[in-house]
Amino acid sequence: MTDTDPRGLLEAERQRTLRQIATLTQDFDAVVEASKDSNADDEHDPDGATIAFERSQVDSILQQARRHLAEIDAAQRRLDAGAYGTCENCGRPIAPARLEARPVARTCIDCASRR
Repeated sequence: MTDTDPRGLLEAERQRTLRQIATLTQDFDAVVEASKDSNADDEHDPDGATIAFERSQVDSILQQARRHLAEIDAAQRRLDAGAYGTCENCGRPIAPARLEARPVARTCIDCASRR
């Protein structure tokens, strides 16, 4: 890794993800609010189908962001335990460039490519 501290990378990633979750939650709430004014019959109401699709999309991205936050928390626990940067499969070090690009990485590139 460059001179970047892994703890700082993880904290920056955590803050970015928390902002994303807050924005997505607002978006989801807005879509739900909009659906209250639409016809409840999504199948026959063109706007209802669009709102249902948007609600599903935003919810999917929101769930993904929440999973990423859990990955960040797990990476912080590995860092605290002294296991951060070690591949969970083979035990070899994870390349610094991989950790810089993906601070939550649990495996080295070789093990990740085998999946």
